[in-house]
Amino acid sequence: MTPDITATPDALASADTDHLALAFVSDEGTAAAVRKCFIDLSLVAAQVERGSVDAAVAMLGRVHSPKLLVVDISKLDAPLIKLRRLAEVCDPSTSVLVIGEHNDVVLHRGLKELGVAEYFFKPIMPELLERACRTAIGGPRNTVSPHAGKLIAVFGVRGGVGCSTIAVNTAWYLAEALKRHVALLDLDLQGGDAALQLDVEPSHALREALEHPERVDDLLLARAVTTVTERLAVLASLESINDPFVPAEDAVLGLLGRLQARHRYVFVDVPHNFGARLHKVLDQASMLILVCDPTLVSAREMTRWRELFKSTGPDHTVWQILNKAGAPGVLPEADFARALGEAPHVVVRFDPEIVKAANLGHPALPQCRSLLHGLAPLFKSLAGEAERERPPLLARLFRP
Repeated sequence: MTPDITATPDALASADTDHLALAFVSDEGTAAAVRKCFIDLSLVAAQVERGSVDAAVAMLGRVHSPKLLVVDISKLDAPLIKLRRLAEVCDPSTSVLVIGEHNDVVLHRGLKELGVAEYFFKPIMPELLERACRTAIGGPRNTVSPHAGKLIAVFGVRGGVGCSTIAVNTAWYLAEALKRHVALLDLDLQGGDAALQLDVEPSHALREALEHPERVDDLLLARAVTTVTERLAVLASLESINDPFVPAEDAVLGLLGRLQARHRYVFVDVPHNFGARLHKVLDQASMLILVCDPTLVSAREMTRWRELFKSTGPDHTVWQILNKAGAPGVLPEADFARALGEAPHVVVRFDPEIVKAANLGHPALPQCRSLLHGLAPLFKSLAGEAERERPPLLARLFRP
């Protein structure tokens, strides 16, 4: 099949990203070489644009990230800074090839630290470019790598504290406000309500993926994932209450690895009764969000889980969220803080509108200022993570 070299951005937005290639180059000679490479490889919906890294950033802000991205940094004064901005809008699953003017060892090292797959200096040698593109298109995509997306675990220290509401709305904020590609995995296969809150149908394919991890491939994963918005996907199931199912930890970790290879952020909503069984899942998350309500039992359980994870290392951030503060019959905030031994990082006030939004099947954030105000410190932290420009983080964003 001949590639669509002149595809429009709207066409690209609906294209199959697993067969999509984009290139942004500065001169017609390089453009011709890249076009020929795409045609020779029969890449579907491939597009070559005359433009800079800034043009790539602008387009990727409104279309899905491609499987292969070629960018030209010729004549740029600060190419690494430009590429860091590109990393903000590019999925971890994208393989990035960079074209420049100079055979610069220092530049090459900097690009490798960012996770760029290959660097070519002009004039382009077509056979080397084609080989690199072929490797990028046909290489493995389902293994966990240092370039995986950020894993965020949301865990209610007891049942009924609103853990799923926090997970759904935080994932929604990252996807819709910060424009990041986000996946949300709800591990409560019997009674989870993440799909309900997002008004989408759960899929039985999730249980199949967790029961038979050896069968998980791109097709099964596509069946298990439900698209909520252009940037937000959810994996959820609603299995029979007569057939309890607790997923094996290795199966969960394997599925999360696949999701991290495809999304910038992966949220996993862990049921409170799964905490001990899925300890590694909680421990491997770079951010662990512990959710409780203002009761003595919540203070006790929050303390136990906080102590368990407080020494997991500098790459593991633990957030304590007090949900439903001020609800009828609960502890005052000051009394709860004394029982907890410290003030929680986030306090979300009780608001009937939050419950109403969940029952109507849409995120509460657009309508509930109390939720937006309460979660603001967490959102600020997540926004900082998204904007931070340092090689260890950026290396997750480009696959070599």
